[in-house]
Amino acid sequence: LFDGAMGTNLDRQNLTPEHFGGEKTAGCNDYLVITYPQAVEKVHRSFLEAGSDVIETDSFRANRLTLSEFGLGDQVSEINHAAASLARRLADEYSTPEKPRFVAGSMGPSGKLISTEDPEMSDISFDALADIFKEQAAALIEGGVDLLLIETSQDILEVKAVITGIHSAFEETDQVLPIQAQVTLDTTGRMLLGTDIAAALAILEGMGIDVIGLNCSTGPDYMREPIRFLTQNANLPVSCIPNAGLPLNVDGEAVYPMKPEPFSELMLEFVNDYGVRVVGGCCGTREDHIQLINQGLNRNRPLPQAPEKEPVLASPVQAVTMTQTPPPFLIGERLNTQGSRRFKRLIMAEDYDTIIEMARSQVDSGAHGLDICVALTESDNEVALMSKLVKKLANAVPVPLVIDTTEVEVIEAALKANPGRSLINSTHLESGPEKAGQIFSLAKAFNAAVIVLTIDEDGMAKTAEHKLAVARRIYDLAVEDHGLSPEDLVYDALTFTLATGDPELRDSALQTLEGIRRIKAELPGVLTSLGVSNVSFGLSTPARAVLNSVMLHHAVEAGLDMAIVNPAHIKPFAEIPENERKLAEDLILNRDPDALSKLIAYFENVEEDTEGSISGQELLDAMPPAERLHWRILHRHKADVEADIDILLESEKDKPRSEAAVDVLNNVLLPAMKDVGDKFGAGELILPFVLQSAEVMKIAVNYLENYLEKKEGSTKGKLVLATVYGDVHDIGKNLVKTILSNNGYEVVDLGKQVPAETIISRAVEEKADAIGLSALLVSTSRQMPLIINELDRRGLSIPVLIGGAAINPRFGKRILLTEAGHYYEPGVFYCKDAFEGLSTMDALMNPGKKETLIQETHKAADYELGRD
Repeated sequence: LFDGAMGTNLDRQNLTPEHFGGEKTAGCNDYLVITYPQAVEKVHRSFLEAGSDVIETDSFRANRLTLSEFGLGDQVSEINHAAASLARRLADEYSTPEKPRFVAGSMGPSGKLISTEDPEMSDISFDALADIFKEQAAALIEGGVDLLLIETSQDILEVKAVITGIHSAFEETDQVLPIQAQVTLDTTGRMLLGTDIAAALAILEGMGIDVIGLNCSTGPDYMREPIRFLTQNANLPVSCIPNAGLPLNVDGEAVYPMKPEPFSELMLEFVNDYGVRVVGGCCGTREDHIQLINQGLNRNRPLPQAPEKEPVLASPVQAVTMTQTPPPFLIGERLNTQGSRRFKRLIMAEDYDTIIEMARSQVDSGAHGLDICVALTESDNEVALMSKLVKKLANAVPVPLVIDTTEVEVIEAALKANPGRSLINSTHLESGPEKAGQIFSLAKAFNAAVIVLTIDEDGMAKTAEHKLAVARRIYDLAVEDHGLSPEDLVYDALTFTLATGDPELRDSALQTLEGIRRIKAELPGVLTSLGVSNVSFGLSTPARAVLNSVMLHHAVEAGLDMAIVNPAHIKPFAEIPENERKLAEDLILNRDPDALSKLIAYFENVEEDTEGSISGQELLDAMPPAERLHWRILHRHKADVEADIDILLESEKDKPRSEAAVDVLNNVLLPAMKDVGDKFGAGELILPFVLQSAEVMKIAVNYLENYLEKKEGSTKGKLVLATVYGDVHDIGKNLVKTILSNNGYEVVDLGKQVPAETIISRAVEEKADAIGLSALLVSTSRQMPLIINELDRRGLSIPVLIGGAAINPRFGKRILLTEAGHYYEPGVFYCKDAFEGLSTMDALMNPGKKETLIQETHKAADYELGRD
């Protein structure tokens, strides 16, 4: 149990400028440890009397930057040492064998926002900022603190700098103490610059901290969702030190409205129900808040079990799972001076606007991360170019960055510029373990993952046995010697071109596939990656597309987790004609000594596909219009979609156009997108192709909207609609919006990747008749029960409609049962498509049908769950 607010309780003492040492330093609470320590001592004693186990030093703003605002920048060591010594003396005075007391060295933000490109807010380097916090930490350590507390953090890159500075202070003082790192989230669940709690955890957890948590900003009620996330996903103890509610402006003063009773009830709930290990109070909390927590706190609760979780990378705003379902994690390859002439020209011209457009285009096409290589033979400023580009991309795209260089100083500069969790590409043992060891040390210090190539002093490993042997050496060096986790290692088993006919390489693809299998089997926890398109280097474009696609398919089957690939250079495996697939497999699997010549001869007569061209046009023309439109969506061809719709509408002349349009939606478009979703779920389509199909679907729906009957006048009801947090896909959600909007409902579309708190608060604000939740992925569908339970906990009576590729009727029945052991009374309704969503809304808005629908849903859930 930590203490409460230092500032709030100093303000209660009605201190005058004289207490602060004069007008110039008036309001500098940290300086009171020098000018009027009695005031600080009074606050410490009040919390020790209330039962606090830990008191925080009065040093929140006592770093060189913030003290310089009061002309005290040269007294950093003196002030922090005094703050620590004072708290140490009082903690020792109150300590007993039964109840020892401890001191946390408080370290608040610098006032800078180094993640941004704002010239004033980011006019300091990472190293300079780390040195500023090193100075403060060293003084606190020498003053006698037991742990260091990073709190009220607004900029995740600054937190990384503070941690780096603290570790330097450990070296300087020859002492190592626990580090507790706390970020501050607003009511939307994000830090000031947009970092969500999943990204914050991914970025910080591996940086050598001991406790992670939240403080300040909001009251505990707004922290429930992120605290629940931390306790379910962090491998560290979780802390929660909130304000006494959101502050109110009363006559120009900040007033914190939450009384001790509700505050302590929520804090004890977090401890007892979620497993929070560290609690206390921030702004507005007094000794009575702490006393009530102390009275109800069971300090002997067993530690919660460490969660099983997937490895993640992170941009500054979101975390992205490295093991995608279905695999692989796709790394966009176009921002590479070694592989893209266009990108090289843009880098040399410093045309960052166009580069950002290229980056966003790859993200829009389904890339989960972006590879960045800026090495130029024409220039020796790779460090500066990489630092600048990393900072710009971190502020422009929501996916993690892959730092593509083998130069140690470039890697270090990139890690210091990137607020997110990076993937380093790459290192190996070609010149022995020394350089790889340097890179692993950086990866450990900055919590980065590393792509490691199966190359040693004998060169590139060509056999599966050699690949595994190199992988074992790298594992021992990284994990045993440098403290990385197995999940931090991403092995590239190397891809060699099969286009040369070199007898030594004829078996190379097969050996790579076997190498992937053996590395995954014999080094548990590690991941694998591949530069897939290397396999086809030197072949014609049509041949490359087929060979790349077949190689990717077999690599994923072998256990591949990540692939560096351009989606434009591959095609879905299931769409490759069987004869072409056999030609490629004969070459890749080394089944035919003449495989290369046969493949080259076959593709000599195959023209490159261009936008809008369709192989087998005559066959397509012969298809019935409905089948042809289905084909266009499934195979991602935009051309002539409207023409096919016109033919279908014309074929139903006997029906009103609006009714015929609904038939096309229901009988052609929806089944086509379901087919796409099923193939994605089965691993037959990768994400870029799903998104391209969705674009064709969007064209078709937009065109059909011209014919759908719009019901004017008063609304039939209001639906708040969102794709759940973590899910960046809104294919199905947009269709629901179209259908319901055209049938008399007001739809409030919150977009994609929406946090639970935002969904619930907007539903309350909008007085919604229902909430609609969509999820494409199994991993993100887990957000749905969290939302149901939170609605139930708050006593809200808003029905919830759920749907999406990852959802089925059984899932809907299961999440109807809340954590409290009863059904969510307003109901959870699975809707297989937009039209079922419409019929469900119609039933919910009809008092006569609503109760029957709810009872039927409960009865179905009883049967599913085996409840009497």
